[in-house]
Amino acid sequence: MSDPGREENPERDSGAIGWFGRLRQGLSKTRGGFLGQVKGLIAGRIDEDTLEELEEVLYMADLGPLLVESLLEKLKAGEGAGADAKERVQEIMRSCLENPVSPAAFTPQDPPADEPRIILLVGVNGVGKTTTAGKLASRYSAEKLKVMLAAGDTFRAAAGEQLTVWAERSGSEIIRHQEGADSSAVVYDAVQAAKARGADVLLVDTAGRLHTKHNLMEELKKLRRVTQRLIDTAPHEVLLVLDATSGQNVLSQVREFGPALGVTGLVLTKLDGTAKGGVALGATYESGIPIRYIGVGESVEDLLDFDPDAFIEAVFGE
Repeated sequence: MSDPGREENPERDSGAIGWFGRLRQGLSKTRGGFLGQVKGLIAGRIDEDTLEELEEVLYMADLGPLLVESLLEKLKAGEGAGADAKERVQEIMRSCLENPVSPAAFTPQDPPADEPRIILLVGVNGVGKTTTAGKLASRYSAEKLKVMLAAGDTFRAAAGEQLTVWAERSGSEIIRHQEGADSSAVVYDAVQAAKARGADVLLVDTAGRLHTKHNLMEELKKLRRVTQRLIDTAPHEVLLVLDATSGQNVLSQVREFGPALGVTGLVLTKLDGTAKGGVALGATYESGIPIRYIGVGESVEDLLDFDPDAFIEAVFGE
C-alpha cells in the first residue's frame, strides 16, 4: 500500500487559507519572539556588527549550533549577496534544510502487499505521543483507511484510557492490556490482529519513561524486534515525538533516540506554545531526519504536514 502519512493535503494543495492560516497562527510566538528579532536585525545591510548580534539571537532562538554556524558562514562568504538581507537569510535557511549535515540514516519502508503499515511513536514522557497517535488515527480514518491503535504504554496510568477515547473518536480499533502488562505482548497481539483483520495502518503508542534511560531504550528496541518477527519489513516508520517548548532538549533527544531506534521522521508538538520554534529547523538540519508533522494547536486539524518553505514563510513573512 502507499504511505498514508504522505497523502497529498487537498486543502494545502488548493492554496486554501485555512492550512497556511493555522500554520501562521500557530507560529505567532516564534514570529514575534526571537526569530522576530532576526527580522529586525536584517532589515538593512548585513555587516560585522549585524552578524555578531544575529549570532546571539539565532542561538537564543534554539536553532542549534550547527545550523547557526552554517548560516553565519554562508553570510560571511557572501552567499546571496546583492539580494535583500531578509531574503538572503531565508534562502540560506532553505538551502540548509535541503542539505543537512548528513543524510537520514533510516527511511520509511513500504509494507508487503496486503500487510499493515506499522508506525511506532517514540519519545520521552509528556511530549504528546498518545495525542499524536490519536490525531494520526483520525487523519487516516478520514482517508478511508482501516486504522488500529496499540496501547503500548502500559506504564502510564491514563495512557490506555486516553488512547481508547481517541479510538472511539476516530472509529479505530484498539488493542490494549491491563495497566502494567508487558508492552511487547500488547504489540505482538496488535500486529497479529492488524494482519488478521486487514488493517491498513497500525499506530503503536509507546512508553516514555522507565526507571532508567537505558531500560527505556531497551524496551523500545524490543518492541521493534517484536514487529519484525511478524512482518519482516516492520516497523515501517518510527516517529520521534518532541515537545518544541523544551528547547535544546529536542536536539539531545534526537541524538539519543535517532540512531538507537531507527527514527525515520520527527513530530514537533506544541509549537504554538513557544517563541523558539527554530528548534524544528536545527533538529532536522543536524540529524538529517525529516520533520513529518508539526503540532500548532489542540484540534486534529492542527497537526500539519511539515512544509519547510511554508514554515519559513510563516515565520519571516509579513
